[in-house]
Amino acid sequence: MKFKENRIHYFSFDQENIIIDINSGLVHSVSTLVYEFVDQWRQSGCELAAVPSLLYWQKNSGESADPSELQEIASEINEMIRDGSLMSEAPELEGFRMPEDHVVKALCLHVAHDCNLRCRYCFAGTGAFGGDRSLMSYEVGKAALDFLFDASGKRQHIEVDYFGGEPLMNFDVVKKLVLYGRDESKRRGKVLKQTLTTNGVLLAGEILDFLNREDVALVLSLDGRKEVHDRMRPSANDKGSYDVIMPHLHAAAASRQWDNYYVRGTFTRYNKDFFEDIRHMLDAGFDLVSEEPVVAPPEEPYAFKEEDLPELYEQYEKLARFYIERQKAGKPFLFFHFNLDLDRGPCLPKRLSGCGAGREYLAVAPEGTLYPCHQFVGNPDFAVGHVRSGITKPEIGKIFGEAHVLEKEKCRNCWARFYCSGGCHANAWNFNKDLKKPYDLGCELEKKRLECAMWIQVKQQDLQD
Repeated sequence: MKFKENRIHYFSFDQENIIIDINSGLVHSVSTLVYEFVDQWRQSGCELAAVPSLLYWQKNSGESADPSELQEIASEINEMIRDGSLMSEAPELEGFRMPEDHVVKALCLHVAHDCNLRCRYCFAGTGAFGGDRSLMSYEVGKAALDFLFDASGKRQHIEVDYFGGEPLMNFDVVKKLVLYGRDESKRRGKVLKQTLTTNGVLLAGEILDFLNREDVALVLSLDGRKEVHDRMRPSANDKGSYDVIMPHLHAAAASRQWDNYYVRGTFTRYNKDFFEDIRHMLDAGFDLVSEEPVVAPPEEPYAFKEEDLPELYEQYEKLARFYIERQKAGKPFLFFHFNLDLDRGPCLPKRLSGCGAGREYLAVAPEGTLYPCHQFVGNPDFAVGHVRSGITKPEIGKIFGEAHVLEKEKCRNCWARFYCSGGCHANAWNFNKDLKKPYDLGCELEKKRLECAMWIQVKQQDLQD
């Protein structure tokens, strides 16, 4: 069946009329007259430059614009179409197949299936991932890094994330692996980026000094305001963790001159005003931040419902406005979901398949079993191999590779398809038991974030002009 796609998306926000060319990623800020003309044209189904479309627009809009002005608008839009900045052609998509010659670029190394917190929304079952609490041995971790070096082929830049549970509960092994990764990457002519994701409880003293010295990037968990954080991220004895971790996170970011870190939070139905939590992070000095919506079974009291969407949209809009206000005031910050490359984007396979889970990105359980990503760890149906024997079930990776946007019915004609790349595979599986059926609520939030990011692009250009 011939693939037919939408080519433009348009919306208005805070007196900005924005048209996005989907295939190129180019963003256009246009006058109200142009915006309404395009809207009427799309609804009429007429040829854009045809006189009937001009008359249709004038009749249905109630405007009394001069016909010559309307013709000028049509000519301007047609010129944009001719130069490829509007209604641009997509690459040939019919019969598209993901390349077979992929390499593994990144590993999520589960060095600890244990944790010193008991976060109520934890997808990992408070760190144990549905199994026994365990720690990865150095031998397994070394084999995992060797697997990455080998499976990455000729690719020079590769990545590893030390993950858990809480990886610093296995710091002695982490330390050895960081040093081994550093030395072995140099020997093999690779550039290995090493990252550690931590709740911050143990991030102090000798541990922090080592991670700084070895230039290990940090992802720091903080949900925002004290009452919000403590409600969902208590310690094992059910006491709040904010007062313990906040000084550690602040000291960690400051010790590396507020660089090479990210503060990442989760917001739930209990704090739908999550903009206030992001502002709390910024007030604390953190300017590299992310706040992710919780993904949870609908029966959980903290899980979002469709009726929450308007309130969440409003929060993203407030955040977008604040983003620009801070830039104007000379106090910029980076919010992960607004950090969007809209200038034609990455290569086509990346735009269609996103994170590369199951193919370019794998997770490693403490005993060495390989999985498509960290959220599939512990599910035997998705075990693709072992760090010592390599990938023994390539058919699983192929299934993930085939779950791209062109194979997802809800994605094929969605305007956001080249930006969200079909959404999270794990969310699709957890909610629908089908990699090709996206998580609907997640889709709606992603589209709102994209619109805010596009609006920010326009406002940033205004600031530069």
